[in-house]
Amino acid sequence: MIKKNSFVQIYQVVLSSLERAGHLPADTKEVPFEVRMKGRLLQDAELGQRVSIETPTKRIESGILIAVEPHYDHHFGHYVEILRNVRDIIQKETEDLS
Repeated sequence: MIKKNSFVQIYQVVLSSLERAGHLPADTKEVPFEVRMKGRLLQDAELGQRVSIETPTKRIESGILIAVEPHYDHHFGHYVEILRNVRDIIQKETEDLS
């Protein structure tokens, strides 16, 4: 069981191959337009289940749960829980400045 508020990644098909624009190259048109998003899980869930998340920009998105505490592949290291907490504190304190 993956607990609510865990940092997760979801998968979503935005456009099927049939819905893609006609002017795209043939090899691009043949595959769906997919997206993977990261955020906080809004309810307890299992991998492979359809879930909703809250993204870092506060959007609510839904998709298939594919990873828990996903790491970033651009070599900035693995997920660090305390950094998310620090980000949330900074964001909350700066929201009141406007």
